[in-house]
Amino acid sequence: MIRIQKHMADIGMCSRREAEALIERGLVSLNGKIVREMGVKVNPDFDVVEIVGKGRNELAEKTTIILYKPRDIVSSRAHEEGETVYERFPQFNELDIIGRLDKASEGLLMLSDDGVVARAVTGAHHGIEKEYLVKVREEVTKGKLQLLDPGVTLDDGPTLPVRTKYIDSHTFHLTLREGRKHQVRRMCEYLHLTVLSLKRVRIGNLKIGTMKAGSYRVLNETEVRHLKASRQ
Repeated sequence: MIRIQKHMADIGMCSRREAEALIERGLVSLNGKIVREMGVKVNPDFDVVEIVGKGRNELAEKTTIILYKPRDIVSSRAHEEGETVYERFPQFNELDIIGRLDKASEGLLMLSDDGVVARAVTGAHHGIEKEYLVKVREEVTKGKLQLLDPGVTLDDGPTLPVRTKYIDSHTFHLTLREGRKHQVRRMCEYLHLTVLSLKRVRIGNLKIGTMKAGSYRVLNETEVRHLKASRQ
């Protein structure tokens, strides 16, 4: 038996926070009866939990976008470091950033008001890959680059295994399944490499393709469903 809000999050119905808000408003039913208490326990194998009334429409109206974050734009609401994503793109002020990119990096950035998407992409047990195009000052060989593949030990512990793809003596792709702060840059430092440019080119099956810096698009229903199905 588990708490109803945790069950709703576990099955991808909504995030736990969204579930609690819906329960408080009387928009969740358990076996056909409205639930208003957070402590209610459910049996995931037998009980039927549903979002009712206008709660269904509210979840259907969630928005998720990807944008090409230009270099020197801050992935935050705090503007102490410079111009932020929300200042450059004020139309997305109601959306939350999912998986930050540091100021000096560019590429795919996701914003959403959908808690399930956020959990799928950045949750502790997510399995969604992020792929980066990295250019470094020093020369790198295929053999040296492959030292990263099994994972390395950083100052905050060992990383998960990664995938590397050699392009030339200064350029390669690095694919991760986790998102620690400045992880790509720190893994390059492990090899004594200085990053000149860093671009995120893929999140799951979403690729940067021909997008230009400053451009964006809204994800369609199929793309959002695929992201949610990637939860572990």
